[in-house]
Amino acid sequence: MVSLFARMTRKVGRTHIRYLTPVPFDAATGPVAEVYSEMERDFGMLAPPLALHAPSPSTLAATWLMLRETLLVPGLLGRAAKEAVAAAVSSVNQCPYCVDVHGTTVAGLLRGADARAIAAGHFDDVADPRLQALTRWARSGGTASPGGTALPGGVPAGVPPPFGPAEVPEAIGVAVTFHYINRMVNIFLSDSPLPPVPGPARTPVRFVAARILGRLASLAPHPARSSDLLPEAPLPADLAWAAGRPAIAAAFARASAAMDAAGARSVPEPVRQLVADRLATMDGPGPDRRAWLDAAVGTLSERDRPAGRLALLAALGSYLVTDALVADFRAAGHGEQALVEVTAWASMAAARSIGDRLHRDLTGIAVDS
Repeated sequence: MVSLFARMTRKVGRTHIRYLTPVPFDAATGPVAEVYSEMERDFGMLAPPLALHAPSPSTLAATWLMLRETLLVPGLLGRAAKEAVAAAVSSVNQCPYCVDVHGTTVAGLLRGADARAIAAGHFDDVADPRLQALTRWARSGGTASPGGTALPGGVPAGVPPPFGPAEVPEAIGVAVTFHYINRMVNIFLSDSPLPPVPGPARTPVRFVAARILGRLASLAPHPARSSDLLPEAPLPADLAWAAGRPAIAAAFARASAAMDAAGARSVPEPVRQLVADRLATMDGPGPDRRAWLDAAVGTLSERDRPAGRLALLAALGSYLVTDALVADFRAAGHGEQALVEVTAWASMAAARSIGDRLHRDLTGIAVDS
């Protein structure tokens, strides 16, 4: 039975989406309708960060599989810890929408000073040693600037994780999922899901939101019930960190295959190669962002440059995507499906690269079980 809250948010969530025509719940058909129904059942609402993918049903299903099996399905880390990782990753990616959602969810689950610190993005003020170490580790994976220095809000790579090998698939899985989702949210959603109210009114609004989101986070779906949304696929080498948890491994294998197919369909091969080359060095935008972007796409044909600009920024600086860049891409004759698939493929490529680096950083690090 669908809750009144889920019904109410169907319409409100659509107002958060830009550049795309939202697909309403009642108008959804086929795979989109199936994912929407599962989302309301297991997540408690039609979440805009997922619903924005509706123009490309396979990327919608892929995003849902990743989020469901890592964040929602109960595991060893606990939901509050996973929400804290999501909030920490979102802060590195400068994604205020996701920081608000997942920081507020932590506040609804934990309460107290540590929860308030995470909700405010003040991760170094967290007193609990394990929670602080977990959020510090989560902020160490997103280096994307010349020389590999940490992004604003991040910390240098190679931070020892406060968890053992059995928890690796969950921890890296949540981090990878949100490195992906943050990029898409930065491009396609408004800055915050919370109502734009004056300063004094924010506290009660956040309190109510925390109670609602904390209650929704108590839902506990069974693993792998959504696996038939996408066909089986082998687990790529850069997702080897997932192998210890079959349900997580299957979800990411299927999702990565769907994203690769979307890339082959909508992203020109020279653009895919350009993004791969830049991700190999994490060579992100420098101080002169326009000059960096123009130089980066200089090897592409004029026809491929709108897709190149969009894909590069989705991977390495999603918060820098502008109305003009999206308009240039659409003016080149691309529709909404291509818009979602170019950005989704590039965002997933970046997330996979970061996850692989986090996994390799664990080699030789002694961790407590």
